Amino acid sequence: MEIPLVALVLMSLWLIGHKTEGSLDNQRGKNNSKEETLNTSKILTTEDSLSPEVLVKEQTAKKKDKGHSFYQRSLKILKHSKSKKDKEKAHNLLAKAAELGSQKDMEKLAADMLFGNNGPQNIEAAVSLYEILAEQGSSKGKTALGFLSSYGIGVEYNQAKALIYYTFASIEGNLISKMILGYRYWRGINVPRNCEAALINYRNVATFIAKKLEENEEMPVEKVSLMERPENLSFHADFLDWDVHQYYRYLAERGDTQIQVYLGQLHLAGRKGLEKDHIKAFYYFLKAANAGNANGMAFLGKMYLGGNSAVTQSNVTAFIYFKMAAEKLYRTVCELGRWSEKFLTAYFAFQAGNIDSSLVQYAFLAEMGYEIAQTNSAYIMESEEVKIFHKDQIYPLAFLLWTRAATQGNAFARIKLGDYHYYGVGTRRDYIAAVVHYNLAANQQSAQAMFNLAYMYEHGLGIPKDIHLARRWYHLAAEASPDAFIPVFLACIKLEVMHLLNDLQLLNLTANWKLPTWDRVLKLHWDLFVMTCIIAVLLVQLFNVIQN
Repeated sequence: MEIPLVALVLMSLWLIGHKTEGSLDNQRGKNNSKEETLNTSKILTTEDSLSPEVLVKEQTAKKKDKGHSFYQRSLKILKHSKSKKDKEKAHNLLAKAAELGSQKDMEKLAADMLFGNNGPQNIEAAVSLYEILAEQGSSKGKTALGFLSSYGIGVEYNQAKALIYYTFASIEGNLISKMILGYRYWRGINVPRNCEAALINYRNVATFIAKKLEENEEMPVEKVSLMERPENLSFHADFLDWDVHQYYRYLAERGDTQIQVYLGQLHLAGRKGLEKDHIKAFYYFLKAANAGNANGMAFLGKMYLGGNSAVTQSNVTAFIYFKMAAEKLYRTVCELGRWSEKFLTAYFAFQAGNIDSSLVQYAFLAEMGYEIAQTNSAYIMESEEVKIFHKDQIYPLAFLLWTRAATQGNAFARIKLGDYHYYGVGTRRDYIAAVVHYNLAANQQSAQAMFNLAYMYEHGLGIPKDIHLARRWYHLAAEASPDAFIPVFLACIKLEVMHLLNDLQLLNLTANWKLPTWDRVLKLHWDLFVMTCIIAVLLVQLFNVIQN
């Protein structure tokens, strides 16, 4: 049967329309799949931008902001409230701040509060934060608590607890604690003196510092004067001029350790026109070693190792001196660490009038064994401007610091110890101990110590009264320092006057004039009396000149 033409045409049109709709549907499907792909790619791009690292950073930043908020709130509470309940609340806020922030950030924050860097000093908040850090295992937190306990800053004064903190921090690798322990074992401070333990601690720190010095050229390096090096203290002539030799002897007797070692070397080798003399060499090396000079210690070790006319051969003694020299050299390297930069910030704080901030920084360095920091800390404590210590704490702590500096060869610190014993400040009054300290300082050519010794011989304080020795020490003080001439002159006049009165025995000549009373008055005001007499004589002379 034939299909009508009209039907055929209609069928064709239907098929064409159906194909067109299918193609449009396919096109729409393609367009939809493109849109979906674009949307998917956008989603994937967004997810890529929020990778795990980015998300962690954002979360960390939010935590830090929240932690900083807790910290600020705790400071406000500590600043405006003194009640125990509020302090506990502030401590809890600090704990939350520590939990939300990183340990390094919290350590820096605690240090800023303790030393007064980048803001006002807040020791109470620093202590709270360091306690939290120590509980979290921070070695810096333990070291700081050890330092605070050793002085009683913000916490109870407890040397045993300080030693425990230092020991645990050292085991965990803290270099500052290692250096503090090295110094304590070296000097036997609250621990048995142990050269081997000191050497191990110093060596660990020195190795680290030496490596840093090699890697980083910007780290501070110790400046050594070329003139201080013994091998460069030479002359073009083949002999040492007698006048120069005398001058060097003068410097050596005044306590110049570099010159002492140099003269010891010359006598040991018989150079520069000097005869070989082991006894003189030993004398100079021993003086230098006792003052803390590492080269002096090393040469003493060499002398004992070989034996000579001055010393008997002894491997044990040689080993002791060699070990002492090694400790000293390691310690010198340790003191080049970055922590020495606190000398600058401490000085600037002192200049700016931030006394407590300066004191805490110097005291921290003093705990590590820096002699200058020990004397600076004691000096600041005596200024009576310190607020972080009670008055009854200041002088005992200053006495402790003067003692540590004196054992390192500081003559001024030795005089201060004599003064403390003489007046009974920070310790009990003890004239005999005062004489011992003045004598040690006088051996270091201190004019002040010589003057003090003369005074004590004059009045028989701690030693038998001896006018001749008093006179001798006064003259030595004048020779040691030109600045001592006037006080020595006045003291000698008073000494001779009193000596003359005793010789004339005026007590028997005048019943109303009692010598003991006269002597007591002069003891208190002898300088004013002598000055009055001198002024009177000068006025008489001036009057005579005007009349003529």
